[in-house]
Amino acid sequence: MMGLEGGLYGCDDPAYWRAVLNVYQDVVMAKASKKGKTIALDKWYQEELPIAVSGRKDKHLTKEELVRLMEWKLSRGKFRPRLQQLVATNSSEMVESCTRKAFQLLPDVAAAMTELCKLKAVGPATASAILTSGAPEAAAFMADEAVESLPGLVPVQYTLKHYLLYLDGIQRCVKKLNEADAEQAWTPHRVEMCLWAWAVGSKMQLPSLRALGGEGAKAGDGAEAGRPKKKRKAT
Repeated sequence: MMGLEGGLYGCDDPAYWRAVLNVYQDVVMAKASKKGKTIALDKWYQEELPIAVSGRKDKHLTKEELVRLMEWKLSRGKFRPRLQQLVATNSSEMVESCTRKAFQLLPDVAAAMTELCKLKAVGPATASAILTSGAPEAAAFMADEAVESLPGLVPVQYTLKHYLLYLDGIQRCVKKLNEADAEQAWTPHRVEMCLWAWAVGSKMQLPSLRALGGEGAKAGDGAEAGRPKKKRKAT
Protein backbone atom coordinates (compact mmCIF):
# COMPACT_ATOMS: atom_id res chain seq x y z
CA MET A 1 0.00 0.00 0.00
CA MET A 2 2.95 2.31 0.51
CA GLY A 3 2.98 5.13 -1.95
CA LEU A 4 -0.49 4.59 -3.44
CA GLU A 5 0.78 5.41 -6.90
CA GLY A 6 -2.44 7.04 -8.13
CA GLY A 7 -3.24 8.85 -4.90
CA LEU A 8 -5.92 7.95 -2.37
CA TYR A 9 -8.79 8.24 -4.86
CA GLY A 10 -7.57 5.15 -6.69
CA CYS A 11 -7.38 3.03 -3.52
CA ASP A 12 -9.98 0.24 -3.27
CA ASP A 13 -9.32 -0.76 0.35
CA PRO A 14 -11.97 0.64 2.76
CA ALA A 15 -9.76 -0.20 5.74
CA TYR A 16 -7.11 2.14 4.38
CA TRP A 17 -9.68 4.88 3.83
CA ARG A 18 -10.83 4.46 7.44
CA ALA A 19 -7.23 4.82 8.58
CA VAL A 20 -6.98 8.10 6.65
CA LEU A 21 -10.29 9.28 8.13
CA ASN A 22 -8.84 8.62 11.59
CA VAL A 23 -5.99 11.00 10.75
CA TYR A 24 -8.41 13.79 9.74
CA GLN A 25 -8.32 15.45 13.16
CA ASP A 26 -4.52 15.38 13.20
CA VAL A 27 -4.52 17.28 9.91
CA VAL A 28 -7.00 19.86 11.21
CA MET A 29 -4.87 20.40 14.32
CA ALA A 30 -1.68 20.74 12.29
CA LYS A 31 -3.36 23.28 10.01
CA ALA A 32 -4.69 25.11 13.08
CA SER A 33 -1.17 25.98 14.17
CA LYS A 34 -1.39 28.72 11.54
CA LYS A 35 -5.06 29.60 11.99
CA GLY A 36 -6.15 29.76 15.61
CA LYS A 37 -9.89 29.27 15.13
CA THR A 38 -9.65 26.32 12.77
CA ILE A 39 -10.16 23.56 15.37
CA ALA A 40 -13.21 25.14 17.00
CA LEU A 41 -14.77 26.04 13.64
CA ASP A 42 -14.23 22.55 12.25
CA LYS A 43 -15.71 20.90 15.33
CA TRP A 44 -18.74 23.16 14.97
CA TYR A 45 -19.15 22.40 11.24
CA GLN A 46 -18.55 18.65 11.46
CA GLU A 47 -20.45 17.94 14.70
CA GLU A 48 -22.67 20.73 16.00
CA LEU A 49 -24.15 22.23 12.83
CA PRO A 50 -25.36 18.88 11.37
CA ILE A 51 -27.20 18.12 14.62
CA ALA A 52 -28.82 21.56 14.62
CA VAL A 53 -29.87 21.41 10.96
CA SER A 54 -31.17 17.83 11.05
CA GLY A 55 -33.00 18.45 14.30
CA ARG A 56 -35.37 20.96 12.71
CA LYS A 57 -38.76 19.97 11.33
CA ASP A 58 -37.72 21.45 7.97
CA LYS A 59 -33.97 21.42 7.50
CA HIS A 60 -32.53 24.91 7.10
CA LEU A 61 -29.73 27.20 8.26
CA THR A 62 -30.14 30.45 10.16
CA LYS A 63 -28.35 33.60 9.08
CA GLU A 64 -25.95 33.27 12.02
CA GLU A 65 -25.10 29.72 10.95
CA LEU A 66 -24.50 30.77 7.36
CA VAL A 67 -22.14 33.53 8.49
CA ARG A 68 -20.23 31.06 10.65
CA LEU A 69 -20.21 28.46 7.89
CA MET A 70 -18.55 31.03 5.63
CA GLU A 71 -15.97 31.65 8.34
CA TRP A 72 -15.30 27.89 8.49
CA LYS A 73 -14.96 27.68 4.71
CA LEU A 74 -12.55 30.63 4.58
CA SER A 75 -10.46 29.09 7.38
CA ARG A 76 -9.77 26.22 4.98
CA GLY A 77 -8.25 28.43 2.31
CA LYS A 78 -7.46 32.02 1.47
CA PHE A 79 -9.14 34.50 3.81
CA ARG A 80 -11.39 36.81 1.83
CA PRO A 81 -12.96 39.36 4.22
CA ARG A 82 -15.17 40.79 1.49
CA LEU A 83 -17.06 37.49 1.23
CA GLN A 84 -17.47 37.38 5.00
CA GLN A 85 -18.96 40.87 4.95
CA LEU A 86 -21.17 40.21 1.93
CA VAL A 87 -22.72 36.99 3.22
CA ALA A 88 -23.79 38.87 6.36
CA THR A 89 -25.93 41.23 4.24
CA ASN A 90 -28.42 38.42 3.49
CA SER A 91 -31.61 38.80 5.50
CA SER A 92 -32.51 36.14 8.06
CA GLU A 93 -35.73 35.43 6.17
CA MET A 94 -33.91 34.95 2.85
CA VAL A 95 -31.33 32.62 4.36
CA GLU A 96 -33.92 30.43 6.03
CA SER A 97 -36.20 30.40 2.98
CA CYS A 98 -33.45 29.54 0.47
CA THR A 99 -31.77 26.90 2.60
CA ARG A 100 -35.13 25.29 3.49
CA LYS A 101 -36.15 25.08 -0.17
CA ALA A 102 -32.72 23.73 -1.16
CA PHE A 103 -32.94 20.81 1.28
CA GLN A 104 -36.48 20.09 0.07
CA LEU A 105 -35.20 19.95 -3.53
CA LEU A 106 -32.82 17.09 -2.71
CA PRO A 107 -31.92 14.60 -4.13
CA ASP A 108 -31.84 17.00 -7.10
CA VAL A 109 -28.46 18.48 -6.17
CA ALA A 110 -28.29 20.76 -9.21
CA ALA A 111 -31.64 22.37 -8.35
CA ALA A 112 -30.68 22.70 -4.68
CA MET A 113 -27.37 24.34 -5.55
CA THR A 114 -29.06 26.76 -7.94
CA GLU A 115 -31.47 27.79 -5.19
CA LEU A 116 -28.66 28.41 -2.70
CA CYS A 117 -26.70 30.52 -5.17
CA LYS A 118 -29.48 33.11 -4.99
CA LEU A 119 -27.94 34.16 -1.67
CA LYS A 120 -25.31 36.91 -1.75
CA ALA A 121 -21.70 35.64 -1.60
CA VAL A 122 -22.84 32.03 -2.06
CA GLY A 123 -21.30 30.21 -5.01
CA PRO A 124 -21.09 26.46 -5.71
CA ALA A 125 -18.42 25.75 -3.07
CA THR A 126 -20.31 27.50 -0.27
CA ALA A 127 -23.58 25.96 -1.46
CA SER A 128 -21.95 22.54 -1.29
CA ALA A 129 -20.92 23.21 2.32
CA ILE A 130 -24.51 24.13 3.18
CA LEU A 131 -25.96 20.97 1.62
CA THR A 132 -23.29 18.77 3.18
CA SER A 133 -24.07 20.09 6.66
CA GLY A 134 -27.59 18.68 6.51
CA ALA A 135 -27.35 15.95 3.89
CA PRO A 136 -23.88 14.33 3.97
CA GLU A 137 -25.34 11.32 2.18
CA ALA A 138 -26.21 13.48 -0.84
CA ALA A 139 -23.46 16.10 -1.08
CA ALA A 140 -19.76 16.66 -0.46
CA PHE A 141 -18.02 19.93 0.28
CA MET A 142 -16.18 21.32 -2.74
CA ALA A 143 -12.77 21.55 -1.07
CA ASP A 144 -10.08 22.45 -3.61
CA GLU A 145 -7.83 19.65 -2.35
CA ALA A 146 -10.57 17.05 -2.70
CA VAL A 147 -11.56 18.22 -6.19
CA GLU A 148 -7.94 18.13 -7.34
CA SER A 149 -7.65 14.54 -6.12
CA LEU A 150 -10.02 13.38 -8.85
CA PRO A 151 -8.68 12.76 -12.38
CA GLY A 152 -9.45 15.45 -14.94
CA LEU A 153 -10.74 18.16 -12.59
CA VAL A 154 -7.66 20.41 -12.45
CA PRO A 155 -7.79 23.38 -12.50
CA VAL A 156 -10.76 23.78 -10.19
CA GLN A 157 -13.63 25.77 -11.70
CA TYR A 158 -16.21 27.19 -9.32
CA THR A 159 -19.19 26.32 -11.48
CA LEU A 160 -22.18 24.05 -11.00
CA LYS A 161 -21.03 21.89 -13.90
CA HIS A 162 -17.61 21.33 -12.32
CA TYR A 163 -19.17 20.56 -8.96
CA LEU A 164 -21.50 17.95 -10.48
CA LEU A 165 -18.52 16.26 -12.18
CA TYR A 166 -16.75 16.21 -8.81
CA LEU A 167 -19.79 14.85 -6.98
CA ASP A 168 -20.25 12.16 -9.62
CA GLY A 169 -16.66 11.03 -9.06
CA ILE A 170 -17.17 11.09 -5.29
CA GLN A 171 -20.36 9.03 -5.58
CA ARG A 172 -18.57 6.41 -7.70
CA CYS A 173 -15.98 6.16 -4.95
CA VAL A 174 -18.71 5.83 -2.29
CA LYS A 175 -20.28 2.98 -4.23
CA LYS A 176 -16.93 1.24 -4.64
CA LEU A 177 -16.10 1.49 -0.94
CA ASN A 178 -19.54 0.41 0.27
CA GLU A 179 -19.50 -2.62 -2.02
CA ALA A 180 -16.20 -3.69 -0.44
CA ASP A 181 -17.03 -2.71 3.14
CA ALA A 182 -19.35 -4.71 5.39
CA GLU A 183 -20.16 -1.56 7.37
CA GLN A 184 -21.43 0.25 4.24
CA ALA A 185 -21.16 3.57 6.08
CA TRP A 186 -19.40 5.57 3.36
CA THR A 187 -21.03 8.85 2.26
CA PRO A 188 -19.88 11.57 -0.12
CA HIS A 189 -18.89 13.73 2.86
CA ARG A 190 -16.76 11.00 4.47
CA VAL A 191 -14.95 10.39 1.17
CA GLU A 192 -14.36 14.14 0.75
CA MET A 193 -12.96 14.42 4.31
CA CYS A 194 -10.52 11.61 3.54
CA LEU A 195 -9.36 13.16 0.27
CA TRP A 196 -8.85 16.52 1.99
CA ALA A 197 -6.92 14.95 4.88
CA TRP A 198 -4.75 12.96 2.47
CA ALA A 199 -3.90 15.95 0.26
CA VAL A 200 -3.29 18.47 3.05
CA GLY A 201 -1.56 15.99 5.36
CA SER A 202 0.74 14.80 2.58
CA LYS A 203 1.71 18.37 1.73
CA MET A 204 2.49 19.05 5.40
CA GLN A 205 4.38 15.73 5.63
CA LEU A 206 2.36 14.82 8.70
CA PRO A 207 3.98 11.88 10.57
CA SER A 208 0.66 10.11 11.26
CA LEU A 209 -0.17 10.17 7.55
CA ARG A 210 3.35 9.20 6.47
CA ALA A 211 2.97 6.13 8.67
CA LEU A 212 0.11 5.09 6.37
CA GLY A 213 2.13 5.73 3.23
CA GLY A 214 1.05 9.36 2.89
CA GLU A 215 4.47 10.37 1.67
CA GLY A 216 3.58 8.73 -1.62
CA ALA A 217 1.12 11.46 -2.53
CA LYS A 218 2.36 13.14 -5.68
CA ALA A 219 2.32 16.91 -6.16
CA GLY A 220 -0.55 16.51 -8.59
CA ASP A 221 -2.70 14.70 -6.01
CA GLY A 222 -3.32 17.70 -3.78
CA ALA A 223 -3.56 21.43 -3.41
CA GLU A 224 0.15 21.93 -3.96
CA ALA A 225 -0.20 21.25 -7.67
CA GLY A 226 0.40 24.79 -8.91
CA ARG A 227 -3.01 26.27 -9.38
CA PRO A 228 -3.18 29.37 -11.54
CA LYS A 229 -3.69 32.47 -9.46
CA LYS A 230 -6.61 34.54 -10.62
CA LYS A 231 -9.40 36.64 -9.20
CA ARG A 232 -12.38 34.59 -8.18
CA LYS A 233 -16.03 35.33 -7.63
CA ALA A 234 -18.14 33.90 -4.82
CA THR A 235 -17.26 30.25 -4.35
